[in-house]
Amino acid sequence: MALFITEECINCDLCAEECPNEAITMGAEIYEINADKCTECVGHYEEPSCVGVCPVECIEVNPKRKETVAQLTEKFARLQA
Repeated sequence: MALFITEECINCDLCAEECPNEAITMGAEIYEINADKCTECVGHYEEPSCVGVCPVECIEVNPKRKETVAQLTEKFARLQA
């Protein structure tokens, strides 16, 4: 499952720096996560690094983008190719 950033985002800039896949960018008003690049840090870390640094806990699992660990691993491999 890819992650997404809720409206509670305070634009602290911490999450974008942490993302190993460069999936987080500034949107029109708040940061956004590109679901095609988000692997929830599978292949890099045991837990999503952006979630760990978010001071307002506004990064959640995207219910519209359900992916298994195997699918996230495949996405990681594609992104690294």
